[in-house]
Amino acid sequence: MKSTKSSSILKNYSSILLLLGGIFAGSILGLVFGKGVEIIKPLGDIFLNLLFTAIIPLVFFTISSSIANLKQTEKLGKLFGIVIGVFLTTVIISAIIMIIGVLLFPVHQDIVLSKVAFETIEESSVGSQITQLVTVNDFYEILSRKNMLALILFSFLIGFSTLHSGEKGKDFARFLDSGNDVMKKLLHLIMKTAPIGLGAYFAYQVGVFGPQLFGAYAKPLALYYAVCSFYFIVFFSLYAFFAGGSQGFKIFWKNNITPALTAVGTCSSIATIPANLEAAEQMNIPSHIRNLVVPLGAPLHKDGSSMSSIVKIAVIFAMFGKDLTDPYTILIAISITIVVSVVEGGIPNGGYIGEILAITVYGFPMEQALPAAMIIGTLVDPIATLLNANGDLVCAMVVARISEGKKWLLNKSNT
Repeated sequence: MKSTKSSSILKNYSSILLLLGGIFAGSILGLVFGKGVEIIKPLGDIFLNLLFTAIIPLVFFTISSSIANLKQTEKLGKLFGIVIGVFLTTVIISAIIMIIGVLLFPVHQDIVLSKVAFETIEESSVGSQITQLVTVNDFYEILSRKNMLALILFSFLIGFSTLHSGEKGKDFARFLDSGNDVMKKLLHLIMKTAPIGLGAYFAYQVGVFGPQLFGAYAKPLALYYAVCSFYFIVFFSLYAFFAGGSQGFKIFWKNNITPALTAVGTCSSIATIPANLEAAEQMNIPSHIRNLVVPLGAPLHKDGSSMSSIVKIAVIFAMFGKDLTDPYTILIAISITIVVSVVEGGIPNGGYIGEILAITVYGFPMEQALPAAMIIGTLVDPIATLLNANGDLVCAMVVARISEGKKWLLNKSNT
């Protein structure tokens, strides 16, 4: 009997155990060989490139097929409002938690001002920036992961058009459903290479960035990692408990291991979409909810980026001897985190818009403040992505609770 139970456990958790084994082996290689592990980084890059290549059609088919199959068109507007409300709530809560951490354990130290190359930001009007954010001027550009919001909007419109085409749109709706199933199978195949790909990525991160964690940035980084770990364990548990009680708590922590490890290993919310969708399906989150919340959350919902914005602001204020305790300053910081959560991309180091925005708003010299903020941003990327991506999964649970009622977990017909 015991051997049967053991074999059952190994069968159920074999993919997770393989993933953990690959990550552990990669971490050891990084510690032992340091920057020498750069030689195996291409293995991680190949894995990530395969994910990124498959993400675009996955997002398109997932969103458009979900909307095309809605029975009531008015349900989408209400659902979308709930999703945005949940996203904003968790982003604001995460920012407040990090502000409390910064106020309790202030950053009082000199940060080494390193010269780091940064992206050139072209000046343009607000209207032009919004246009570029949500649309593209040629079809092929929508196939780039850099234009995720434009792709999501286009997928919404395709879904709506199919839904309102009535009988003539049914064949196209079946095509979208079929494409959704095919892309999920493709992503399942790609994820089978995750132990090797993520192992190589962990080796690179530990070997190349590990030594910097103990340098001049040790204190703000220690504060960030500690507060984020607290938020991840305590608040994600609270969100899951709110969504489904003790059963919701159990089902979240049982199914979020693979998405969490994928997020940490790839440092990409977009690359974590497949793992999140698979976990959401296993958690019995209704398909029309998970297919909306997870792809939409990757570019729009970022608890980790919200918290990193606060730490970057605290570091910059410490550099120039400024006071961060003023209520108006804190209110501006929270506003910045909300903007950052929306405009930053879901790819590794997806731009430095947040840093530049904060520095500009507070009036600090760009050439001195930006390098420090960028270094902090690079070193906090793994756990920031963990909160960004895994937060989409727990938010999908909360949306299901609000939209479908307390007993959504028991209603298996929704999946």
